[in-house]
Amino acid sequence: MTGLTRSSSDLDPRRKRILFRCWHRGIREMDLVLGEFSEAELAGLSDDDLDELEVIMAEEDNDLVRWITGADPLPERFNTPLFARIASYKPDFSPVTVEALGKA
Repeated sequence: MTGLTRSSSDLDPRRKRILFRCWHRGIREMDLVLGEFSEAELAGLSDDDLDELEVIMAEEDNDLVRWITGADPLPERFNTPLFARIASYKPDFSPVTVEALGKA
């Protein structure tokens, strides 16, 4: 998937904002992870899940990529079922080498 395919017409304003922000992160890797996750699961998330998702989305993209790929250890505060579900949407990042993540 390379962009938004889900209609947001049936979403409430909060979910519409989150969906847009998930696809417009700043780095493409996080667009793909959060965008695909939000398209698939956003409509069914509870208010508590939405709160947690917004906290996750406030983190720096480069940190999120390193946590999702395992390049850096996941902070305990994000060792949650929701973060694991988000991380399961990661595409194959093998072309994104350690060098691209600033670890060269």
